[in-house]
Parts: sequence; structure tokens; C-alpha cells
Amino acid sequence: MYRKEKTEKLKNNIKYLIKSRGETRLSLCNSSGLTRTTIYNILEGRVVNVQQSTIRKISDFFGVSYKEIETVDFEEKETIESSVSLHGNMNPAAVPIIRESLLIQNLDKRIGELAVSHPLTYYFGSASNLIGVLLESKVSGVNESGDLLIVRKGVSSGSGEKLVYDKTTNKLSVISGSYFDSDVVSIIGDVVEERFNGC
Repeated sequence: MYRKEKTEKLKNNIKYLIKSRGETRLSLCNSSGLTRTTIYNILEGRVVNVQQSTIRKISDFFGVSYKEIETVDFEEKETIESSVSLHGNMNPAAVPIIRESLLIQNLDKRIGELAVSHPLTYYFGSASNLIGVLLESKVSGVNESGDLLIVRKGVSSGSGEKLVYDKTTNKLSVISGSYFDSDVVSIIGDVVEERFNGC
């Protein structure tokens, strides 16, 4: 009975983590090295004893504790943590760091996939879909090589500073405003934090 409860908890946590992290069953399979059959059997409740190596691959992919994934309800835990005051004790978000020269080729990858293949930094604050861009050249006369920009990936309607890729010069720049010529620039995302010289 105890084993069945653990497997049920594992199944529910995988479903929640896939949804909350913006992943898919396919991205989990591709990045963890597990077969689709293995993941589907767990999620459909066809397996009672999941191998420890499988559990470790799943927990590593999501960046969560190997022990907790079978025993803790992550949805409940994260709901409680997100309702705590921002000024209180908040867990930092892991943010994959991508070098400027590798940014464009990695832009379409999911955060979970990037977190496994790139070094990490941490961001304290409300966070989702964040990447760190390690600059290798000057940007907009403000940022130097070695600076790290924490960027919320994707297009937003806000008018704050945005990191964009100029298709004509193949260079990054930081610009403000909400109107962009999509033929000239690709929006990487909103700049949420700057760290000078990798600090």
C-alpha cells in the first residue's frame, strides 16, 4: 500500500510539474532520456514500482528533490509558498545562464531543458520563464562584456526595457517602448535585473 501511495504522489507531481513549468511529456522524454512508454505508463497508473534511476532522472529534469518527488505534494507546497509575503522567506528561482553567442540557437528551448544544459544563477522574486544572458560584447552603451541580464523570455505588452536581437547587425540591444518592427528586431524578453560584470 505504501508503495502505491508513493507512485500515486509521483504521478500527480509529474503532471503538476509538466504543467507548471511549461513543459510537455515529449520534452520530459527527450531531455531526461526516458522513453515515452515509461512516462506514459507512470502517468496512466500502470506501474506500481518505479525504478529509482527513473525517479532520479525525472527529479533532475525538473530540478526538484529526489526524495520529495514521491512524498511531497508539490502543487500544495508551491501554492503555500507563493501566498507567503514577498518580503518573507522566499525560495530563489534557478535561472539558466546562456552566453550571448549561443542565445539565438537556444531561444526556442524550454527553461527546464536549458536548466539541465547550462550553468545556473538564482533570482529572488516572482519568477517564471527567466533566462540569464551573459554578455560577450557591449550593449547599448550601458552594459559591458561580462554583465548578466536576467530576462523574462517572450513578448510582453509592458513598456519597460527589453532585450532585442537586431536581425540586420546580428547584435543585441536594450530598448524601451512597446512598438517594434518585427522585420528588423526579434524580442528576446523583458529585462528584470542587471548584474554588472557577472556580480
